[in-house]
Amino acid sequence: MHEARELRSLDGARWRVALSLTVAMVVLYFGFLLLVAYGRRVLAVQLAPGLSLGILLGALVIVASWLLTWVYVRWAATHYDPEVEALSREPRR
Repeated sequence: MHEARELRSLDGARWRVALSLTVAMVVLYFGFLLLVAYGRRVLAVQLAPGLSLGILLGALVIVASWLLTWVYVRWAATHYDPEVEALSREPRR
């Protein structure tokens, strides 16, 4: 019974982390889309020849998705996976 509680707790932590990162990505992505839809003048600002704010922000959305994925993989590798492995090694009663 103790193992089941630990496994449920671990599963809850995984869901919290995954949902938090998903919400962050959705906010970034849809925030960018709303800016494309309603803030075209802002996105058209030229930062350098051939580089507008819109291009920079679009690239940053892509980089942010990579970083959020890295955060999840890092969390899973350092917290989730070792705990699941430890639980699977415990003798069953």
